Amino acid sequence: MGKIFLMLQRIGKAIMLPIAVLPAAALLLRLGAPDIFNIPFVTKAGGAIFDNLPLVFATGIAMGLAKNEAGAAALSGAIGYLALDAGVKAFDNSLNMGVFAGLIAGVNAGVLYNKYNEVKLPDFLGFFSGNRLVPILSCVSSLVFALVLGNAWGFFQNLIQSASEWIVDAGALGVFVYGFLNRLLLPFGLHHIMNSVLWFFCLEYTTSEGVIATGDLTRFFAGDPTAGIFMAGFFPIIMFALPAVTLAMYHTAYKENKKEAGAMLISLALTSFLTGITEPIEYLFMFLAPVLYFIHAVLTGLSMAITYKLGVLDGFGFSAGLIDYVLNFGLATKPLLIIPIGLGFAVLYYIIFRIAIVRFDIKTPGRLEVKSEDNAITENNNSNVTKNNNENYETAANILKLLGGDSNIKDLTNCITRLRVEVKDEEKVDTDALKKLKKIKGVIAKGQAVQIVIGPEVEAIAKDIAKIRAK
Repeated sequence: MGKIFLMLQRIGKAIMLPIAVLPAAALLLRLGAPDIFNIPFVTKAGGAIFDNLPLVFATGIAMGLAKNEAGAAALSGAIGYLALDAGVKAFDNSLNMGVFAGLIAGVNAGVLYNKYNEVKLPDFLGFFSGNRLVPILSCVSSLVFALVLGNAWGFFQNLIQSASEWIVDAGALGVFVYGFLNRLLLPFGLHHIMNSVLWFFCLEYTTSEGVIATGDLTRFFAGDPTAGIFMAGFFPIIMFALPAVTLAMYHTAYKENKKEAGAMLISLALTSFLTGITEPIEYLFMFLAPVLYFIHAVLTGLSMAITYKLGVLDGFGFSAGLIDYVLNFGLATKPLLIIPIGLGFAVLYYIIFRIAIVRFDIKTPGRLEVKSEDNAITENNNSNVTKNNNENYETAANILKLLGGDSNIKDLTNCITRLRVEVKDEEKVDTDALKKLKKIKGVIAKGQAVQIVIGPEVEAIAKDIAKIRAK
């Protein structure tokens, strides 16, 4: 299970790199739209990214999987995708692998780069050694994929189409199950994989210009009036319900701790409401009260089902926060209904969480008798910390120490809210001490794969870890 989790963690991490460009593409697409600023060339620029999403995935995933996010891997991913796509269509021009072709090409290029980027060929072929060898291998292996998939993809294409139609035909039940599973997979960082299937593979829509868009997200921005069923239900939860959780935590905090807890909780609530980044809030109760998190998953599914039944369709380029809600208001169907639905869920979440926190004495922020400083590792435990008073630097130094030191790190990257680490020896990782660090929201360790949830500050902390390791 540890090896499977590690493999899925790598893929999930790699997928986040191409997904990171979608907010910029969606922003251009919407700002240039006729219902906003009506600047056609801006809309075209944003649309070009969505039209070439498979290529974006091929390059981004290859970089995400490659050691040091090497540019040679990205080039190999692009070449591999172009060869694969053209090869498959040579068998049948109606075949459309979409983002899946980019996924295959990207993973293939990343694996090839890690294995062959240091290979030395005989002197007479020396020019093609190392990084130059990888694009060639990527192209050749893509021909093999094209040969196989050119004959087999028609079956899988029909299967995916049928499965997508079943989920859509299942109506409220289908979107409920998706919303429920989306939250259950979030602690492991694997929800991105399921999201990718529905957002980028599910069903097809042909634009007026003849471009085929696949998946709920890309179809939504391509103007498909039926798209958005797998995104609309997140808005009430992310914009209203989870901020209400922080309010419940503030009201149940001990009086002497309210000021300190309130500052942090307001920050988390605004982050969720404005940008749609929810993990910092969810990790405050995910491990402290698993039953509450299970209820949260059920209610997320319920929100998806309610918006579906009411005919609400909406989408996002990044996440279901206010920024995406406002930008995509003109593309959405019945977007105003999201506000009363969200307020209803906010009241429900507030009541459930306030009662549960008090009834079961859940140690949410502001309810800890022992100050967080008492649980943190002292500065004397790491000489690096004494040289720098910066909190992020201190956290970075402590994280590195508790992961077993620099020598125990095989790979360390970050996504939007968490560090994704592969260690050499899991026995050297002190997960209990990691969880006690001030800025850490949660830790998931499965064998050599370790995920450390931090929040929006994760990138700054990751950079500080890199600085410490470079010394």
